[in-house]
Amino acid sequence: MMYLNSFNPDAFLCDKAKELRSSIGTFIHKVDVGHKIMPSGLYKKKDNHRNCTKEAMKWKESFNQLLSSKDGLSAFRTFLKTEFSEENLEFWVACEDYKKTPSANKLPGKAQFIFQEFLQTGAPREVNIDHQTREFTRQQVAVASRNCFDAAQEHTRVLMEKDSYPRFLKSPLYQQVLAQSSIRKLKISFT
Repeated sequence: MMYLNSFNPDAFLCDKAKELRSSIGTFIHKVDVGHKIMPSGLYKKKDNHRNCTKEAMKWKESFNQLLSSKDGLSAFRTFLKTEFSEENLEFWVACEDYKKTPSANKLPGKAQFIFQEFLQTGAPREVNIDHQTREFTRQQVAVASRNCFDAAQEHTRVLMEKDSYPRFLKSPLYQQVLAQSSIRKLKISFT
């Protein structure tokens, strides 16, 4: 049985750092050996390395380019996990999925789930939004229209674009993806 006074925060942080290093190492290895990173967490061999380079380069053109790329989302999610801040992206993805729900009958249940998971005060994966936006969204969820999360989703998108996205572009993870893509491009052009 572990007691609170025996908790060693340094050991805990060291263990978390090792886990993150291992995750990033696995990610980089998969990119290095020519695997395409899929949002499902599965990896598939990618034959066309030039497309990989072009796609990774597009991610720095705009935040929307990153969000519109399945591989970009996967890489960005991996980066956010290293910062323990993936809840904003997960909320954004949940909102996109919600908007595409084909059956209007499923919208109220999904809306409640998303609100309770991400927006409710004390939610398991609570996103950082202001009180006004939270309350406005709470009222919109009662109606459960396809755009009931638009204000909160845009708030988190802007937050990620101004905060996490620039750090992602400067991160060793993204730089490694670009470097590996460039190395592959050179190998292809010399063979």
